[in-house]
Amino acid sequence: MEAKFQTFLILLAVLAGVALAARRFNVAPAILLMLAGVGLAFVPGMPPVELPPELVLLMVLPPLIYSASVAMSWREFKNNLRPIVLLAVGAVIFTAAMVAAATHYMIGLPWTIGFLLGAIVAPPDVVAPLAIARRLNMPRRLLVILEGEGLANDATALTLYRFALAAIMVGHFSLPLAAGEFLLIVASEIAFGIGVGWLSLRFRKWSGDPQVELTLSLITPYVSYWLPEHIGGSGVIATVACGLYVSWNGPLLISSATRLQGIFFWDLVIYLIEGVLFLLTGFQMRALYEKSKAFPLDDILIATAVVLVIVVVARFAWLYPATYLPRMLSRSLRERDPSPPWQWPFVLAFTGVRGAVSLAAALALPFTLPDGDAFPYRDLILFVAFGVIFVTLIGVGLTLPPVVRWLGVAEAGRNEHAAEHEAEIAARRQALDAALKSLDALTEEKEVSDEVMRLLRARHDIRVNQLPDSLDPTHHDVSAAGTALTRDLIAAERKFIHDLLRDGQITDETRRRIERDLDLEEASLANREYRRTPL
Repeated sequence: MEAKFQTFLILLAVLAGVALAARRFNVAPAILLMLAGVGLAFVPGMPPVELPPELVLLMVLPPLIYSASVAMSWREFKNNLRPIVLLAVGAVIFTAAMVAAATHYMIGLPWTIGFLLGAIVAPPDVVAPLAIARRLNMPRRLLVILEGEGLANDATALTLYRFALAAIMVGHFSLPLAAGEFLLIVASEIAFGIGVGWLSLRFRKWSGDPQVELTLSLITPYVSYWLPEHIGGSGVIATVACGLYVSWNGPLLISSATRLQGIFFWDLVIYLIEGVLFLLTGFQMRALYEKSKAFPLDDILIATAVVLVIVVVARFAWLYPATYLPRMLSRSLRERDPSPPWQWPFVLAFTGVRGAVSLAAALALPFTLPDGDAFPYRDLILFVAFGVIFVTLIGVGLTLPPVVRWLGVAEAGRNEHAAEHEAEIAARRQALDAALKSLDALTEEKEVSDEVMRLLRARHDIRVNQLPDSLDPTHHDVSAAGTALTRDLIAAERKFIHDLLRDGQITDETRRRIERDLDLEEASLANREYRRTPL
């Protein structure tokens, strides 16, 4: 037990160190974390660290999917439902079929084994590509489609995985039955996820305690995931539906104290889960290396190369027709949603990183068939899954930034970001105007002293003056200088309060209350700050 705890502390230390290195060298942390995991796996004396598949599928996946769903806009998800479904369902099925055909005719795998392997490597990861893409100022719609695809495609892939696994275990497969079961799973999980989200918000509102609310929020993804998964579904669709419901209905039901604490709480939870997950994924290299000694190396390399080429080519082959063919066939769609430039589907196709869910699905394969025979090609599937994850993560992570620069996609993203910030400033001004009108109406209904009115109007004037008039570079420089000076003033105030505490003029409790106000003001500065992130 002590050795396991020491290993866990080492992982946390490596996680922190790699995060600092990633920021220093401007590299996606997921890449360095996986490489660090591979390096640690071969350190002499380091105990092997296995990645139990149930840990990913039952413990890690629910909070990752739920947090991403809550962070996503239901309106944006709904408005981009067609491309999301085409990728999350169509592209996954198409890729799995292409992998099955290629491995059957080129390597000689049975069809059922090929479909099983295809279902494992077909879904792109929800974590790694977004972590990379968000750093590149890509247009918002591309990020929404990637995020929506990453949320939903695991459900398609895990359902295909279960169908293919059942066909291998029992020896038969019915396509109409599988299609009907898939539709039933989708409909029932959507209803169940919405129900769990509704109950979660009501319980959280009734509790009125931020700590209890955060505990309920942590339980919510597991409730929405475990029950459908236990009765034969995927659990992913229910968790996505639950998260989207909370995202849309939560703002008016969740208290400000819970929201402030929840942001920091969930950021830390997801940061630790994602970091440790990539480290453990890299750690699997050691176990796979030991197994590879009894396996022909040529077979591993050929199978990995074939599957890797197929998953990349299949994504491109699916995305361009899925993007332009519906618009060619539907005039109303063409008018409502004009065709994007060819660079956009290229970026979507290029950003196809496979992640830990693929590895967990491979690790979850049984060792034996019902008759006691060894599960066919199990080790080969493991090698290929890890190889595809490793190459796509490292390859896409290192080449996506220059590809985005070459295609000029970042420029569109920067223009979109500027327009979005202009709209934000306008919305803030309109909200302040609405608050001022509300103040005038309240003063007519209630007797308010002149002193209170002066304080309220002064607060309003200060907030109005904090808003920039425009985003021109001159005003941006002035705003940045003002923000920097405000931080210096906050630091001076914080130091003075600390001196008062050391001199015994105030208590620790007083210092904490004052410091909380200063912390909130500094966090507000960071929230309002507008940065142009260069490529």
